[in-house]
Formats: sequence, C-alpha cells, structure tokens
Amino acid sequence: MPGSEWGTATEQRFNVNLSILFTELPLLERPAAAAAAGFTAVELWWPWVDSPTPERSELDALKKAIEDAGVQLTGLNFYAGQLPGPDRGALSIPGTESERFRANIDVAADFARSLGCKALNALYGNRVEGVEAAAQDALALENLVLAARAADRIGAILLIETLNQPESPLYPLVSAPAGVAVVDRVNEATGLGNARFLMDLYHLSMNGEDLPSVIERYAAKTGHVQIADNPGRGAPGTGTLPLEDLLGRLRKAGYEGWVGLEYKPGDRPSAAAFDWLPAKARAAR
Repeated sequence: MPGSEWGTATEQRFNVNLSILFTELPLLERPAAAAAAGFTAVELWWPWVDSPTPERSELDALKKAIEDAGVQLTGLNFYAGQLPGPDRGALSIPGTESERFRANIDVAADFARSLGCKALNALYGNRVEGVEAAAQDALALENLVLAARAADRIGAILLIETLNQPESPLYPLVSAPAGVAVVDRVNEATGLGNARFLMDLYHLSMNGEDLPSVIERYAAKTGHVQIADNPGRGAPGTGTLPLEDLLGRLRKAGYEGWVGLEYKPGDRPSAAAFDWLPAKARAAR
C-alpha cells in the first residue's frame, strides 16, 4: 500500500528518473527537486527530443543544474526520437533517424563523462513498414557497436532495454531473452564486454514474464534495473507487483547496481510520490 515502508529498502541504491518524475517542473528545476525529496542520484532520457546535438549553452545549463543540486547523474539515454511519444529509439531506423543517433553518440557520451555518469541507454527503435527486419537489425548492430565504443571511451556501460508489447507493439525487443541476445551480439562484435541488459521490471511484467526466473537467468548480465508497479506504472504499492521481493532476489543473485524509479506520480505532485520509501533510504550509499 502507498505509505508502507520497505524493510529492505536501505539495502538498495535508488535514483530518480527526471524524465517521468518531476515533469511538472521545467527541466532545469528537476535536479534540485529530487535533492529536496532526499535523493542524491538521478537519471534522464535524452532531454532534447527534437535535437540530438543541442547548443552548448543548453548542455552547460543542465550540467550546472545537476551540479548545483548536488546529485549524481547515474544514467542517460542516447537520442531516441520523440520520447515520450510515438518513438522508441532511433538506432535501427534507416535514414535520418539513424543519422541523428550517430550524431548524438559523442554528444551524449561527452555530456555523461562531464558529470561522471557511467551508464548510457540505447533504445533500439521500432520496426518500420517496408524495411526488412534483418536490415534493421544489421543497422542496429552497427550503431550499437559505435555506441559501445563511445561508452567504453568514457568508462561507461552500454544498456539495452526490453520494453513491453502492449504499449510498444512495433518494438522488437519485448522479452528478456530478446534484449539479452542483442547484448551478447554487441559484446561479441566489439570484444569490449561493456554492453549490459537494462532489466525494467514493469516492462517485463507487462509482457507476462516469470520475473524470478528472469532474475535468476540474467542478473549477471544486468547493468541497470528500473521499477514501476503494474498495473498503472505507478509508485510501488499502487499495483500488485511484489517489487520489494523482486529487488531482494536481485541482490541475492549478485546485483548491486542502481534501481531507477521510472514511474508515474499519478494525480499528485512528484514530491508526494515517494511515501513508500523511507527518507533514510533515498540518499544513495
């Protein structure tokens, strides 16, 4: 229930996704709002949906807002098109979108490096009518190899995320095995070993997957975890997912990384959407 406190929450390292929480505020005010709510770490989708290469002044302003708030940026998406919106990434889409993704790679990596961010998420992109799936997958691998090399250059990991079929019917990676297979292909192609699975428990539950089994099989290949309850994609306790148990299983399986809070606050201010999490558990240790 909302308001209940997790007994094992102090064992987790949580960060707040500022592209889905605190969106009632302008982008530059969100890091300070997360800090005011007691968090010390944040993550972001690519903030400039219309531009893979924003002006230096925009990049600098966001960097300053994050630094001034005293929070750590722990994850950043590469350019992914209109997100939120109809798009689910750009890297597998021939033509302009692929070019925009490539133009963004070094911009995103350099921004991440400037803030000590060690994880970059590359959303795969939707299937396109009239284009062979194999051609999209070949393009995706080319672009993911470039992204993995850029991540390696800054000492970061490359994340590859599984979404869910009901909400993303054109997205091809809608199971944990599909996402992990791409991770393995990228690592084989680069030899760097820095591609990792982004295990989003909400998306996997929407796909009807056996979450304890997914955790047992893939925890070792997981570089980041994100959570929201199901149904509704709200805060833990608003749905029926046993998130505390699942995160406990992840820890027992050896996962010690970040847990991203990527849920909708509902019809309340974002600052009121953390009542499930004890204040003492919000600051990362």
